[in-house]
Amino acid sequence: MKSNKNKFPFLWKGLGIRMKKIILIFTLLLTTATFAQNKNAKASMEVDGVCGMCKERIEKAAIRTKGVKSAVWNVDTHELKLIYDERKTDLKKISAKLASVGHDTKEIKATEEQYQTVHPCCKYRDKDVVKDHAGEKKTENDN
Repeated sequence: MKSNKNKFPFLWKGLGIRMKKIILIFTLLLTTATFAQNKNAKASMEVDGVCGMCKERIEKAAIRTKGVKSAVWNVDTHELKLIYDERKTDLKKISAKLASVGHDTKEIKATEEQYQTVHPCCKYRDKDVVKDHAGEKKTENDN
């Protein structure tokens, strides 16, 4: 069986051993960089919301983003903890998905039309709604 060296002499003819090693190393580095993306990347982001309904909507939107494996949103801190496959998605795509269901992130804000789709008790931009939910949290903590 002939080697590729004999099959394509114009590729190897005149190349010294040093140049062949450089080409080999460059090829290896390139393929390593391609496969270096993390299948289980962990990240967190701030997502605006005020209640348990928001939690359900935020987590469901995140999970429905291709590549997201886990999404847990904390009502008190507004922190969304994620585990996702970097080869399939990124934080910008996840933020866009969250905005599409009416929730703001630091990176992408929901349009007014998207925001209006959330339940009236979930209107986190409305100071009265936020104040009402703060009263609920205080009552829960007193019990």
